[in-house]
Amino acid sequence: MKSLLSRRQTLRHLAAGASSVLALPLLAPLTAQAQGAKTVRIVVPFTPGGSTDLLARRIGEKLAAAWNQPVIVENRAGAGGTVGADFVAKSPPDGTTLLMGVTGSNAIAQALYPKLPYDVIKDFAPVSMVVSAPLVVTVNPAVKANTLAEFIALAKAKPGAISYGSAGNGTSMHLTGEMFKQATKTSMVHIPYRGSAGMLTDLMGGQIDATFGDLLVVMPQLEAGKLRPLAVTSKQRHPLLPNVPTVAESGYPGFEALSWQGLFAPAATPPDLVAKISAEVNKAIKAPDIQDYFASRGFLMEGTTPAAFKTFLDAEVKKWSAIVKSSGAKPD
Repeated sequence: MKSLLSRRQTLRHLAAGASSVLALPLLAPLTAQAQGAKTVRIVVPFTPGGSTDLLARRIGEKLAAAWNQPVIVENRAGAGGTVGADFVAKSPPDGTTLLMGVTGSNAIAQALYPKLPYDVIKDFAPVSMVVSAPLVVTVNPAVKANTLAEFIALAKAKPGAISYGSAGNGTSMHLTGEMFKQATKTSMVHIPYRGSAGMLTDLMGGQIDATFGDLLVVMPQLEAGKLRPLAVTSKQRHPLLPNVPTVAESGYPGFEALSWQGLFAPAATPPDLVAKISAEVNKAIKAPDIQDYFASRGFLMEGTTPAAFKTFLDAEVKKWSAIVKSSGAKPD
């Protein structure tokens, strides 16, 4: 009798397991034929621990739960994010390899690197813009400017006397500074660093005067009163800096520079697959825990259709290409 019961229990367990296995393809992002329960990789083109890596991991957790299949983050760093981007551009277009691309790797790089091994427009299928954040025109408190107008007047009064630092040649921080110089008709000296840490140390120490810094990078120093914000580079004021005006409202309408991150698939990925991945990504972005976590760190949660992201990218590539060309910027 016990043996018969045992066999029945075993059969029930096997049947339940079989049902679970059979259900997996139905919960995959799109087609059981194309993906089944294969592992999906989100390639981050930087080392672990940064904001891009963290964002990919949190989004990946949501996608794994929605699809009931593994979603992992794979870090492929190098050459300003272009190594990881190139890897995804050349991956099979089956929805299992995605890129968490950024302003540098998927907009600026097109003009910055003469021998870029991929085309930022032709070699990717935009899935969704995920987050954006403005840069902040930030000065050392010793600089005698409490407003953007005063800073511009100071720069015009002493051409070439004001210095601004960035995380490196060709970064969004550097090129936003060049765009600012063109818009305001000022002359300032660019001081490139290898990363933000050294730049911030010198800015707080007074070795350089200003930066067009990523909000996440400068926010702790702004809160501590060690640096002074003059303006943000987004079209609207930022929720974390409600009293800081935009460059646009300070007399330069249309001025906008964003540090953004978005999800991409290889170019030949079927449009219906891209659309369905995009829909799941947008659901993940709208999750309250994701919203609260990243909003508290200065990110503006986006979430767009593939078409809207494509339109945005076309404008970004055109804008940054013009800035790279006019400034003569070169990669480090």
